[in-house]
Amino acid sequence: MRVVVQRVARARVAVGEQIVGRIGRGLLLLVGIGRGDGPEQLRWMANKVVNLRIFEDKQGQMNRALLEVGGEILAVPQFTLYGDARKGRRPSFEAAAPPEVAEPLFGQFVEELRRSGLTVAQGVFQAHMLVELANDGPVTLILERE
Repeated sequence: MRVVVQRVARARVAVGEQIVGRIGRGLLLLVGIGRGDGPEQLRWMANKVVNLRIFEDKQGQMNRALLEVGGEILAVPQFTLYGDARKGRRPSFEAAAPPEVAEPLFGQFVEELRRSGLTVAQGVFQAHMLVELANDGPVTLILERE
């Protein structure tokens, strides 16, 4: 499982002309589900995300977690995180879980995040989405759990 975490002042995702998810201060998550991922990876990643200390304290140090600051989450499915472009000119997506496996796992991941009590918005699986964000910092991290 791969997740790109971006600390944001605000973010939103649209499908066509419709806004399907929006948040204020919090984390935008671009979520890739790989072959072999399952409940263990989902639980680990959800726990990591909500407890990751990347928000500033009063001294300006990144010492506070999303749970502490009461931020929100926007989770967007993105199979292209498993794109491998080392050979040729077209990326291979062999390492990404097939849609029929990845979609329910993405849903389970969102539910794991919601168990934290935080507000969680989400994108639409297999839709063409437009993601807009105001990256705060900027702070961007890549998390991976095999």
